[in-house]
Amino acid sequence: MDRLKIAVSGADNAMFECLQSIGAAAGLVMLRCDSEEAVITRVRKKVVSLVITCSNGKDPEGSLNLTHSIRRMSGTLPVVFVAGQSSEQLVVEALRAGATDYFKIPLAAEALQSSLVRLLQRPAPPLAGGNSSYKGHTMIGSSRCMQEIRNYITRVAATDSTVLITGETGTGKELAADMIQYYSPRRHKPLVRINCSAIPDNLIESELFGYERGAFTGAQGAQKGKLLDAGFGGGVFFDEIGDMNTFAQAKILRSIESKEVYPLGSNRPVRLDFRIIAATNRNLEQRVSEGKFRADLYYRLNIARVHLPPLRERKGDIPELIDFALERLNRRFQTNLQGLTDSAMAGLLRYDWPGNVRELINLLEAVYINPPLRRIGMQDLPPPFLEKLSAGGVPPSDERNTIVSALVRTKWNKSATARKLNWSRMTLYRKLAKYNIVEDRKPQR
Repeated sequence: MDRLKIAVSGADNAMFECLQSIGAAAGLVMLRCDSEEAVITRVRKKVVSLVITCSNGKDPEGSLNLTHSIRRMSGTLPVVFVAGQSSEQLVVEALRAGATDYFKIPLAAEALQSSLVRLLQRPAPPLAGGNSSYKGHTMIGSSRCMQEIRNYITRVAATDSTVLITGETGTGKELAADMIQYYSPRRHKPLVRINCSAIPDNLIESELFGYERGAFTGAQGAQKGKLLDAGFGGGVFFDEIGDMNTFAQAKILRSIESKEVYPLGSNRPVRLDFRIIAATNRNLEQRVSEGKFRADLYYRLNIARVHLPPLRERKGDIPELIDFALERLNRRFQTNLQGLTDSAMAGLLRYDWPGNVRELINLLEAVYINPPLRRIGMQDLPPPFLEKLSAGGVPPSDERNTIVSALVRTKWNKSATARKLNWSRMTLYRKLAKYNIVEDRKPQR
């Protein structure tokens, strides 16, 4: 069996020898990369299972930029950041850039080795277009809250606990369920999806539990229920479970507690083995207090909680989401749009996105009906969207939004932002002070 390979960037001879020794003790192969391009190439070709980026000098910007580039290519590939001169600020910046773990020099060999082994025990990241059973994509975004969510999902997936995913419509709850299934020990079994709001009351038992021949008028043959499709090692995804009526809730609760079902017309139980993942855009705590959701079912579901924030609370991720969407839409529509103008990006950053990521993706797809030649400008966005922006009372060319747009697109690199806006650094700093623009480094919830 081939040994797992780790790309190492920025290490001097002594550091690389130290890392080689640590890796060899764990059966790992260290590949020295003399440039960022060499690391990116190996990540793109999926040669390595983890990246270690070292920052020995006083200026860690290169290592931070490399970390961020890797994270944009893969939301799940582990990246370990090693720094010669450590500070609390550098730790925060490394984590914001997408580092999975952080170590300072001199290295604690046992702790680093333990971290490498733990990170490499996770299932391999999804291979877009490859032979992986995972057909979706990872959650896009380098904000602190999205990094924490992705890390939590991989930890939750490794257990067999019931998961409750909450969040507004369009935040990606089904994607989170897919990721949990993919990174779990059950990933080779099906994840059966059940839309709880779409099953009529009189069909709930036959749909979920199945029935025997003659169980009711018209039952001319036995039918396996949806729970039985997942009941032998797979997972069940109860979507919109907050909309399920109390009668159906009672039936679901019993199957969760007993891990067995009785098909209609049968007096023999069928033992099941499945994992429950549920999702809702409702406030279940409020519905419990109103008597609309069973408290005992709520406590059964609310074991591992994954809350997906609305897009308006992580607007810094919008440029990455746009890049991701345009790449997919360019392939789908066989065109080559190269991004947005600064004014268009400022407009999208100003909008609150009540439909969240789904609304953003649909908006961009609408542009492809009558696409521009190269870049998407304000005039290319759908008229209904422009009307919503105008209703906000802020002109699209607002200078503050243009500055914020440039900052976000350069990952808050002040020098790069000043160059992009054709200003001196002092002019940029005066504008930042004038408009009270400060990068929020606190985790978003």
